[in-house]
Amino acid sequence: MPEKVIAYTDGGSRGNPGPAAAGFILSEAGGAPLQSKAFFLGKATNNVAEYTAVIRAIEAALQIGAEELTVFSDSELLVRQINGEYRVKSENIKPLYEQAVDLLSQIKSWKVRHIMRAENSQADGLVNQALDRRADVEGRPASARANKKAIRLGVLISGGGTTLINILDCVKRGELNAKVAVVISSRSTVAGVDRAKNAGLDVKIVRKKDYSNADEFSKGIEKELTCAEVDLVVQGGWLCLWKIPDRYENRVMNIHPALLPSFGGQGMWGRQVHEAVLEAGCKVSGCTVHFCTNEYDKGPIIVQRACEVKDTDSPATLAARVFEQECIAYPQAIRLFADDKLFVEGCKVKIRS
Repeated sequence: MPEKVIAYTDGGSRGNPGPAAAGFILSEAGGAPLQSKAFFLGKATNNVAEYTAVIRAIEAALQIGAEELTVFSDSELLVRQINGEYRVKSENIKPLYEQAVDLLSQIKSWKVRHIMRAENSQADGLVNQALDRRADVEGRPASARANKKAIRLGVLISGGGTTLINILDCVKRGELNAKVAVVISSRSTVAGVDRAKNAGLDVKIVRKKDYSNADEFSKGIEKELTCAEVDLVVQGGWLCLWKIPDRYENRVMNIHPALLPSFGGQGMWGRQVHEAVLEAGCKVSGCTVHFCTNEYDKGPIIVQRACEVKDTDSPATLAARVFEQECIAYPQAIRLFADDKLFVEGCKVKIRS
């Protein structure tokens, strides 16, 4: 039986409280589908339905002997409660919360993560079937990753490669149906190059100083991306502005450690950003994933995630909290691209349902 299992869960109520249903889709980490079920609950609230979905998914994972489980839910409140970030106040929810936590304690390694509703369409569809029929349903939907070709990524780095490692970890856990086809570094001696080579990846060094001008430098990058047949370019700590060719329009992503359009622009990267956020007295920071243009930190915004700025924060402690959000936001944006959910209208990114 599979040791690593992924569950997408959803619950809904038409009335809150009203007719409610809960469902889950279970798959192996590699994407092979295992189970998909939805249960009609009668009259219940959205929160009860969401928790019931998670409980049923964990029970199903335990029944097949899963040792590692990742649960995805589009209920941000539920995810934060299970991860200990919010206290459960509702007396109706407390027993369900305690049951979920007890079940998770029986699994060797587990994670409960938040995703956007647009990424949870299969579980949502199953729940709506149960609501329409007012009965339990069992489906066999193909996993979003089971029969779909892995997207080929070109990752651009200039430093330690922490974003690259996060992406590789997501791929390994089955959370991204992707393959890192090439890693391009603008520096030859950074830690990210060693990390990429140790991971067995194809690494190319493309340094700006080795080219006569920006156009030639950009062509050097484009050549390596094209040779690797890259579908999406992911900038992870990439510090060089390059001229994005037409063929890669809206196919180059960047992540910035602040909520753009604030605290962006040339020279605003790493510690400088967090220092500026603290100096401005911001109460909230976070990260922004956006499509790149030929200007620093410009381009249509795809995903943003926020985190608290504490009075006791230093640039280092704030950076660590922001990076936690980066580890969620970037894979989320890549998944949306891979599932053809993103389209650009004017200066805005919209997400297909």
